[in-house]
Formats: sequence, structure tokens, C-alpha cells
Amino acid sequence: MKQVKKHDLVVLDMAGTTVADGGLVERAFTAAAERLGEDPATMIDYVRATMGESKISVFRHLFGGDEPRARQASLAFEEEYGELVAGGLIAPVPGAAEAIAELRDQGRTVVLTTGFARVTQDAILDVLGWRDLVPLTLCPADAGGRGRPYPDMVLGAFLRTGAVDDVRQVVVAGDTSYDMLSGVRAGAGIVAGVLTGAHDEGALKEHGATHVLTSVAELPALVRESDA
Repeated sequence: MKQVKKHDLVVLDMAGTTVADGGLVERAFTAAAERLGEDPATMIDYVRATMGESKISVFRHLFGGDEPRARQASLAFEEEYGELVAGGLIAPVPGAAEAIAELRDQGRTVVLTTGFARVTQDAILDVLGWRDLVPLTLCPADAGGRGRPYPDMVLGAFLRTGAVDDVRQVVVAGDTSYDMLSGVRAGAGIVAGVLTGAHDEGALKEHGATHVLTSVAELPALVRESDA
């Protein structure tokens, strides 16, 4: 029987954590809002505060529950973001691919998650050449439609991989307060915030980070040291 380490399942966010997109979320949101005849300046603060959340959920809030309008806005956002991605405006966070490889070499299962739609997640994976980097990638639709701050994607990774016996053996890492809330609500043993994305150390700790790292490149060493 395989000996299970203390933290054998690692669930990583993408944009801002493992993927550097240089503020493309805000650029795509601004373009999408303008396409729909909306003033992005009245909405951008909420977009920034909810980085990491499912994008359709953000638009539902912004449009007061008007589902057709929210879906129209979400589609426009995904199209705008996809064009920026296709234009080569994303790159791996320095050391991210190496960190994932090291975690896998340690015998751990790594899952990549996102608040984007599947089509956008797949576009990012294709541009970076990451299709075979991890055995499983998840977006909100893969977890019943609820993205962060709900725990569904983390728990989906737990259930689908069967990599660990207990949610306390799960590691969650992300750059936003919603990543931290998702990990806490899932019961993850390590909830690590990284400082390469949207939110600062104070926000990450306020929402439950057990550790704050300069970048995901530091995660393999933290997880190894945390094994019992």
C-alpha cells in the first residue's frame, strides 16, 4: 500500500499564482464593459476585491441578478481575455512550472484550478504548453458551477483524485482572499497565500492563510517541511 504523506494533494490557482498575466483580468473586464455600453470605472473596485471568484458570479452581482445580462458580460469578458492570451500576453510565474514538477517528483498530486470558464482555462494551458503538466485541471463548471470562495473545486480535486484520505492532507495555494477562504472552508491543512498576484499579505492572512510566501516557487520546500 502506498504510504500517504501528510500533504499529498496540492491544489493551485492559476492567474496570479502559477500564471503571470500582467493585469489582463482588468484589461479584459474594461474592454467587455465598454463593449456592452457600461462604464467600467463604476465596477472596477468590485472586480479587484473579488479576484479569484467565478467570473459569472462577479457579473451576476454587478448586474443585480440580471442573468441574461450577466451571461452576456461573462461571454464578452472571456472573449476579450482569450484574445489577450492568444496574443502571448501571459507567462508562467517564475519558478512555477519547476515547483509543480518538484511537487510531483515528491510523489504528490497537483491540480490546477481557476475562476475562468473552461474555454479560457484551456487556452491558457495551450499557450503555456501545460496540457500535460498536471493530471487534473478544474474550473467552476467542473464543480457544479460554484467557484471560489466556495470550497467546491478543492473538494472536487479531493474526490476526483483520491490522492489523500483526509481533507487536512490537502494543500491550497493562491494569490487572493477568495483562494484562502476556499481552502479554509474545504478544511485544507495548508492554505498558502502568494504575493505574486492580486492581494497583499494582510488580506491573505485576514481570510485564513496559514502561510504567506513570496511566490509559489517556495511551496515545495514548505510542504516537504510540513510533512509529518
